[in-house]
Amino acid sequence: MALMVGSGLSNQVGASLGALAFPVIGPVGVVAVRQWVAAAVLLGIGRPKLRSFTAAQWRPVLGLAAVFATMNLTLYTAIDRIGLGLAVTLEFLGPLTVALVSSRRRIDLACALAAAAGVVVLTRPRPSTDYLGIGLALLAAVCWGCYILLNRTVGERLPGLQGSAAAAFVSGLLYLPVGAVVLRLHQPTFGALGCALAAGVLSSAVPFLADLLALRRVPARFFGVFMSVNPVFASLVGLFVLGQRLPMASWLAVAVIVTANAVAVGTATRHSEGTAAG
Repeated sequence: MALMVGSGLSNQVGASLGALAFPVIGPVGVVAVRQWVAAAVLLGIGRPKLRSFTAAQWRPVLGLAAVFATMNLTLYTAIDRIGLGLAVTLEFLGPLTVALVSSRRRIDLACALAAAAGVVVLTRPRPSTDYLGIGLALLAAVCWGCYILLNRTVGERLPGLQGSAAAAFVSGLLYLPVGAVVLRLHQPTFGALGCALAAGVLSSAVPFLADLLALRRVPARFFGVFMSVNPVFASLVGLFVLGQRLPMASWLAVAVIVTANAVAVGTATRHSEGTAAG
C-alpha cells in the first residue's frame, strides 16, 4: 500500500510540474523529456540484457513501451485541455475496468460502480465541455488498464527490473525524432526544462518502479481499485500547484471515489487476513 500511495502522489506532483512547462514546449515536448529521463534512470537501475531476451519476453516489453508512450502523450494533452483533476479522474476508468473485469467479489463490484458514478458526475456535459480533451483522457484510460496487465506480465517473465528498463528504453527511442523536432521549434527555457525533467523523474521513473514492485505483491484487481486515490491527489495537486478549482459537485464525486476505494481496500485486506488465518 505504501508503494501504491507513493506512486500515485509522485505521479500527480510530477504531472503538475510538467504542466507548468506546457506554455513553452507544449505537452509533446514535456512527454518527450519525460520519456528520456525515465529511460536513462531505469536503464541505469535495471541494466537489461537486451540480447538475451526471448521472443516471449520481448512481446510484453514492446507492448508496454507502446502503451507507456501513448498513455503519457494522451494524458498530458488532456491535462492541457481539461485540467489535471478531470483528466486523471477519467484516466482512472482504466484500472476501474480492470477491477470490474477481474473481480469476483460483490463488494468490489459495488465499489467500482460507485466510483464509476462519480466519474459520470465529473464528466457531465456543459456548454464549455472540451470533448476532445475528454476523449484523449479516455484513451489514456485504455492505456492505463493495459499498462497494469502488461506490467504484471513483464514482471513475471523477466527478473528484477530488466523488463521495465527495456520498455522505458524503447519508449524513449520512439520519442527521439518527435522530441528533437518539437524542442528545436520551441526553444526551452531553463525553468521549462527543469519542470519537464522533474516530471520525468516523478511521473515516470518513480511510479514505474513502484508499480512494478507493487504488482508483484498484490493482485491486478486490488491494484486497479486502489489506484482510485489518483483522482484525489490530482485534484488537490491541481488546486494547490496549478490553481485549478473544481466545483462542489466535482469534489463530491471525488469523495465518492475515495470512499469506494477505502471500502474496497479495507474489505480486501480483511479478506486476505481471514484467508491466511484459515
